[in-house]
Amino acid sequence: MKKLLLATVLIFVMIFATACSGGSDKASGSSDGADSWEPEKSIEIVAPAGAGGGWDTTARMTAKMFGETGIIEQDIGVVNKPGGGGAVGWSYVMSKNNPHNLFVSSPPILLVPLNGQSQYGHEDFTPLSNMIADYGAFAVKADAKWDNLNELFADMRKDPSSITVVGASAPGSMDHIQFVKIAKAAGVDITKIKYVSDQDGGALTSLLNGSVDVYSTGIAETVEQVKAGKIKVLGITAEERLDGEVLSTFPTAKEQGIDATFVNWRGFFGPPDMDPAAVKYYETKFKELSESDAFAEVRNKYGWTEMYMDSEEYKKFLDKEKKEIKGLLDELGLAK
Repeated sequence: MKKLLLATVLIFVMIFATACSGGSDKASGSSDGADSWEPEKSIEIVAPAGAGGGWDTTARMTAKMFGETGIIEQDIGVVNKPGGGGAVGWSYVMSKNNPHNLFVSSPPILLVPLNGQSQYGHEDFTPLSNMIADYGAFAVKADAKWDNLNELFADMRKDPSSITVVGASAPGSMDHIQFVKIAKAAGVDITKIKYVSDQDGGALTSLLNGSVDVYSTGIAETVEQVKAGKIKVLGITAEERLDGEVLSTFPTAKEQGIDATFVNWRGFFGPPDMDPAAVKYYETKFKELSESDAFAEVRNKYGWTEMYMDSEEYKKFLDKEKKEIKGLLDELGLAK
């Protein structure tokens, strides 16, 4: 009887110990799951535009450098989802709602919803990390009468609508707003600026054939034409002059006494309500890539500036930028 009782006690103790051990392992596993996350399959980065533009180039170079440096070992693919100024790509990521599906974006994710052209904005997604800054340039034909922004804006203050500005983005989107922001700081009545949108790739041609007077675009789009002697850049929207054989010759608006800048930031977003551990994973990987020599070479190649922000910094930055942009759109009567 004593042997039976002893055996029963031993069995109970073993069961109790096993249960405690199992509970401890489960808690430990739960803790590990809360503190760490790894991609379980290939990562997909969406460029919400066609091939060759800023979003596409940023997405593809980021994916390529992640692979070449080994910072992320999982395969990373890039897909193009053009349409709606980015809205088609954002809807696609929303429909997937998976931490393996990311997208690259820039100011249009603020501008397009404010214009009423998308039901989704930056608040609907998870900002992961901003990676780079690019800037706008205002160019004219090489033989144009203006040699700097002050000369251009002096004429525009007299009669804003007499000068036509062209850009590749829609009214109320990036090429328009970057010009408007600088012009407003220079004292131009922005409600009377004549802006023409050419989204079919003909903006530069329109400038060169004299159909328009000023080309508002990204800095990278001007370099080769400046080298060829076809256009001149009156000013750029950066805080200070950029490095590079050609880029360093472009004066900023600020050095011309116009106290305004416009940054074309570009970074990465994930679906809504991401696991904090997944956010931390991507933050860490993007930061490591941003600090790598390999990505520094990419930035130099494309004339980009380093502008890393983690998820929390990025969110605060976006909220602030949206408020400022909304003010401009309200003044232009373009906010919905």
